Amino acid sequence: MNTTILRKSVLGIAGLAFAGGVFAGPVTEAHANPVDAKPVAVVQADKPGVDKSKLIPHGVQGKQSHITLDSEQTANVKAIIAATKKSGMDERAAVVAIATALQESKLENLGHLGARNDHDSQGLFQQRPSSGWGTVEQITDPEYSTMAFLKGLKQVDGWKDMPLTEAAQTVQVSAYPDHYAQWEKQAADLVAKHWNS
Repeated sequence: MNTTILRKSVLGIAGLAFAGGVFAGPVTEAHANPVDAKPVAVVQADKPGVDKSKLIPHGVQGKQSHITLDSEQTANVKAIIAATKKSGMDERAAVVAIATALQESKLENLGHLGARNDHDSQGLFQQRPSSGWGTVEQITDPEYSTMAFLKGLKQVDGWKDMPLTEAAQTVQVSAYPDHYAQWEKQAADLVAKHWNS
């Protein structure tokens, strides 16, 4: 068969298929309802998802709180995650750290608050120079303060098997030991969002 005739035949069939689609319109199911269509999640191959079962392995305790974060607070979340990775700890450690910082400072890197200050507590984790956490300059550095918190967490035997609030309290020794629990869901959501970003 002549290649010119073959080429014209193939192009002719393609043209008919195109024309049929243009004139007939898209083929749809008679009962399809576009309002009920669900969006398809797009997953980037180079950014694998976080195993959410590792983030809250014991379930949340009590009523959960949530705050809207500004760009500074989001940057502090990312700094906590980066320090957690640098320390060689996993996503669960980041959840505990972020929930702790949410309770202690609402993820704001607080300096001395004058009369409103709790003794000499400062930074994301409200660590105290007088308690040996480091200098003011150190504890107001998000990476340093996170590494200091995580060093304390590593020393808690079985912290991964504890409820979040118990693990956090063992490190922080707060007057309000149960208050960390209320931030577990938001902390887990933040880790899921930013761990691989």
